[in-house]
Amino acid sequence: MKTYYVYILASNRNGTIYIGFTNDLERRIGEHKSKTAYGFTFKYGVNQLVYFEKYDSSFEAFKRERQLKKWKRSWKIKLIEEFNPEWKDLAECWV
Repeated sequence: MKTYYVYILASNRNGTIYIGFTNDLERRIGEHKSKTAYGFTFKYGVNQLVYFEKYDSSFEAFKRERQLKKWKRSWKIKLIEEFNPEWKDLAECWV
């Protein structure tokens, strides 16, 4: 069974935020960090993994991604700070 992830990247503490989902979190974060993923994250330097959730279903992960993207910024920041109060890069040792 595949695992799917909804993740939040940030440029720095309380900086620009990006929300995405993938079935290979380590690979996808590596793409963001190596700047091979052109687009929003490349343009705004958003490459620190500050939050993620695991799902067994791509549909559930997609729904959660859409939900989080609709949230107010303050709600997203609260979610990050409950999970990762120091805003540490959770993928620091991967790449």
